[in-house]
Order: sequence, then structure tokens, then C-alpha cells
Amino acid sequence: MKQLVSLVSALALVVALGVTASAHHSAVQYDFGKSTTITGVVTKFQAINPHMRLTLRVTDEKGTRDVEIEGHSTNNMYRAGYRDGLIKVGDKVTVSVAPLRNGVEGGYMVAAVTASGTRFGVQSAAERAREREKAEGK
Repeated sequence: MKQLVSLVSALALVVALGVTASAHHSAVQYDFGKSTTITGVVTKFQAINPHMRLTLRVTDEKGTRDVEIEGHSTNNMYRAGYRDGLIKVGDKVTVSVAPLRNGVEGGYMVAAVTASGTRFGVQSAAERAREREKAEGK
């Protein structure tokens, strides 16, 4: 009986650890060495944990489409200047994203600028490199 209880306990531990380990995904699908901007109208915004979710309706020479964007946790966004109510459905925003490596439009938001000019977020590696090159006169 003790062996059965030990076996069931060990199995429960393995399952619990496996679920915990798979609960969070990697950011490997994003290229943080590059940066691109996307401007559109917010159709969905969720400042939730573990990651912010944003959908923009983008209209340009390619037509009109919805682009899905992921971002930092609410905690990290708050430290980077985000405040509740800063982004609402219907707002026009420009976001700086680390693009998806597979070429699909969208990415991981590192910064945003609202229509009123309010900015929040962090600089991407590409933005820091451009500023460094500009400062060095390149």
C-alpha cells in the first residue's frame, strides 16, 4: 500500500511540474534584434497577465486587416509608463514591435504612442543601435 501511495504521489508531482513548465511560452518566435512600427485602430485590448494582448485594424496599401500583437505583463507595462485607460478600443495607436521570425505580420510590442502623443514602453535593441549610430555620426 505504501508503494502505491508513493507511486501515485510521484506521478502527481510529475504531472503538476509538467503543467507548470508548459504554462508559459518562450519569446523565441520574436526577433528582438529588429524593430518595426504598426499603426492602426484598437479593436481589442487586454492588459492582463501573463501578457498584454492588442489587436489593431490596420489600413494601408495592402488593404484592411486585423493584426495581433503581444506585449509585456501588466506589471512591466506599468513600470514602462502604461496606466489604466491609456489604450481603449477605437483609439489610433502606433506600436513598435519585435517582429515575428516567421514573417507573419504582428509581433511583440516594446513601445506604443497614442494619438495624443503619450508614449510608453522600452527601447528595442534596434532602436538603441540606431540612436548609437546617430550619436556616432554614422
